[in-house]
Amino acid sequence: MFLTLTISAAGLDSKPAPEVNDSSKLNLQAEFSLFYEFYKNKDYLSAYNHGWNVINTDPSAFMRFKPFRKMEDVLWYMHDSVATFSDEEKQIIADTTLYLYDKALEYNEEKAAYFLAKKAYVLETWINADPEVVIEAYRKALASDNGISSGYKDRLGLILSKNSSEDNDYKMQALELYSALSEAEPDNALWIQRIEALAEDPNELVEITGKAWRLDPENPEKAWKYASMALRNQDYSTALEPLKFLIEKSPEVINYHKQIARAYEKLDETDAAIQSYKTLIELEPDNRDNFFNLAIIYQKLGQLSVARSYLQKASKVSPDWDYPIFIEAQLYEAAARNCGFEYEDKLVYLLAVQTYQRVVSMGGQYASAAKERINALANSIPQKEDYFFRKVAPGTVIKIEGKCYDWINKSVVIPD
Repeated sequence: MFLTLTISAAGLDSKPAPEVNDSSKLNLQAEFSLFYEFYKNKDYLSAYNHGWNVINTDPSAFMRFKPFRKMEDVLWYMHDSVATFSDEEKQIIADTTLYLYDKALEYNEEKAAYFLAKKAYVLETWINADPEVVIEAYRKALASDNGISSGYKDRLGLILSKNSSEDNDYKMQALELYSALSEAEPDNALWIQRIEALAEDPNELVEITGKAWRLDPENPEKAWKYASMALRNQDYSTALEPLKFLIEKSPEVINYHKQIARAYEKLDETDAAIQSYKTLIELEPDNRDNFFNLAIIYQKLGQLSVARSYLQKASKVSPDWDYPIFIEAQLYEAAARNCGFEYEDKLVYLLAVQTYQRVVSMGGQYASAAKERINALANSIPQKEDYFFRKVAPGTVIKIEGKCYDWINKSVVIPD
């Protein structure tokens, strides 16, 4: 049972708040009006006893005015008034606040998560209750509504982390909590910091999540936590096993295929990466990134024709995207660089320049980089004397030819 307090001329009394046995002797409307007026004028000490008269009798008629939230404001003001109350009196206020939250839960079932979370906070910070009690209080709040403020979830995570030991799995629970927060709020760097702080050695977190999954090998949530922790730690080979399991269980989940394709790329398992991206194309044929990523793999393999075909597919899906065209120009540059510096090679450099000019004309993200490449290739393209000796006039269309370029199948227009 929690003690409450009353305010009298003598100060605070640590006894149960006023209870009215004969409700006929109490005008609840008048009591609430006094409480409301004192509260509105921030005269919290005068509001205090009137508020309890209402709450301990029957507050149901006044619920639309949020009497419990107002009484909470009164108690928090009293607790934070350092110059007004002694430490002993503040302990009484803390107990009284817990009593208030219990009363609130009787009348505010739809607001249960709020009052449960605030109760846990008071137990933690005002009462300094045993960690087990505080942990259970926060868990109860989260169970009531997982959508409560992430600040309360953070407090639970910190308590779990601080009290983890060989005899409990609090570290794993904290890790699961912060992993969920990180997924829900990917732009909040705090959650990654909390995860990293859970262990001095990042490998330990991978081992912890791996152990948890192996103890429950059919649990996809634990498999994903293991995979995501390994990926975060750039341990791509370790991530493969849980990712393969997840894909087998849920082959329609696109993110699993994306993550395993990325892992295969990092591990230079090119064939597997290619197959993963082809699967992604089947799953989401309108996603430009899958075509583009395949193109980059083929570019690295030196298969420039195949690379270009996937770049063109990416452009078809996203016509305003300038990056595939920029990379296509790089393919022509690479082809010429690897072949020679004869006239036919210079024409391929010209093709690269004219492709970069397309990027510039689009005015997109890579326009500036394309201009730099155009300037850099100024001495690699055919010069006026090259055209003069070959009697090639401006505007002439010349097909790209040569043993290195049979895959290109394009033409250039001789500039003025």
